[in-house]
Amino acid sequence: MPYEISTEVTFSSAHFIEGYPGDCANMHGHNWTVRAALRSAARGEGGLTYDFRRIKSLLEEVIEPLDHAVLNDIPHFKQNNPTAEVIAEWIYRKLAARVNGDGVSLSRVEVWENPLNCAVFSEE
Repeated sequence: MPYEISTEVTFSSAHFIEGYPGDCANMHGHNWTVRAALRSAARGEGGLTYDFRRIKSLLEEVIEPLDHAVLNDIPHFKQNNPTAEVIAEWIYRKLAARVNGDGVSLSRVEVWENPLNCAVFSEE
């Protein structure tokens, strides 16, 4: 698909990785950055692939339960260690349900736990 747009939002949370053989097994926090990218074969009304404000708003809705939370206390992450990879997939699935359709699809979600480390989830 020739068009791809993306936006970013941030949130802060704490987590720990059960079974990790190091410091990450201890409670610690991150200021996460989440980037979501959408794809479309064509531009829509007004020449837009998708309204940036709309995708940002939807992404903020999805991550709202994660902001200033202990991720391990959220039901999904009680069953699945809240690694960047697991968080990326969780956000992807929630956001895809809100945006996919009418020729637009969620391409990928990137979750950055710091400026150097990122996990990406995509079904492509």
